[in-house]
Amino acid sequence: MTDFLAAALQLTSTSDPELNFAAAEEQIELAARRGAELVGLPENFAFMGDDERRLELAQDLAEQCSRFLVTMARRYQVVLLGGGFPVPSGDSNHTVNRAELVGRDGQLLARYDKIHLFDVDLPEGNTYQESATTTSGRELPPVVDVPGLCRVGLSICYDVRFPELYRHLVSAGAELLMIPAAFTAFTGKDHWQVLLQARAIENTSYVLAPAQTGRHYSRRQSHGHAMVIDPWGTVLADAGVSQGAAIAPVDNSHIGRIRAQMPSLQHRQSALF
Repeated sequence: MTDFLAAALQLTSTSDPELNFAAAEEQIELAARRGAELVGLPENFAFMGDDERRLELAQDLAEQCSRFLVTMARRYQVVLLGGGFPVPSGDSNHTVNRAELVGRDGQLLARYDKIHLFDVDLPEGNTYQESATTTSGRELPPVVDVPGLCRVGLSICYDVRFPELYRHLVSAGAELLMIPAAFTAFTGKDHWQVLLQARAIENTSYVLAPAQTGRHYSRRQSHGHAMVIDPWGTVLADAGVSQGAAIAPVDNSHIGRIRAQMPSLQHRQSALF
């Protein structure tokens, strides 16, 4: 297979997991009906609410999310990424933020616990302290060769600001970088697209970036604009600001052509850097 359709889903998740699961399934089904074979859900797809409630739900929610991904992948015959959900870390006051990639048969292909945590005071008045209740992942993000598709590397949201993580992924063979996110509206308007394009261009890789959009609770608002971007940095699909999906073809032969035309990966001075 040289090409396939990939879908970056876009949701407005809330503090009600059942409503979130229903909304996610609706978008998975629509993407599958359009022919998507690789489907990504955004970060926090099952829960967007206050930290205290997330910690209360974490044990049950982690099990529900894993079961949901297996069921959806099998039901709609897609390779499915759950872009980030809370999993107990062993500390009752912390979770890890975990992404799982599941194959069409429901087999777990890869998992990744978010390494970089969003601890930022923004000029618009909001303060985010992800590390207060989330434990940083301690293992390198994985690359998995998905049969019939391509080699996929995992990351989550704030990771996009750390290019060394993506250098690791492409050095491990990644051809498509998955960057599920719940990017804030304030930072997203200036940084989201340009960061995604930079990661695509410098690594001559496809980028699949599922996203949260709209207002979730209180002052929490996400930027939206789930995207599929090709290895030249061209935005192939943009979901805008409504719930839905960005769907576009991933062409493995195009990756080869771009890497031949712009062989920057071969020009790295690994002995120096």
